Amino acid sequence: MIKQQLTIQNQRGLHTRAAAKLVDMAKRFESRIQLIYRDRIVDCKSIMGVITLGAQKDNTLDVIVTGDDEQQALAAIVKLIDGKFGEE
Repeated sequence: MIKQQLTIQNQRGLHTRAAAKLVDMAKRFESRIQLIYRDRIVDCKSIMGVITLGAQKDNTLDVIVTGDDEQQALAAIVKLIDGKFGEE
């Protein structure tokens, strides 16, 4: 298990398109990926879970990844979030 804090950097936060990109990325990996925001834990492979977090620009999330490909999964998620979901 690995855990890392990430800050949402794109202007519109985890809106539908950004959430869909995050979920699509998470589904490429076998590891269990969870997001924690404001004491809520959601499965990163669930579009509804990710959207309902309501995370906005500059909000910090905890990402917990558990599984055989956890390092690769976390690296891909960090790249996507730090790259502002390709929006800017």
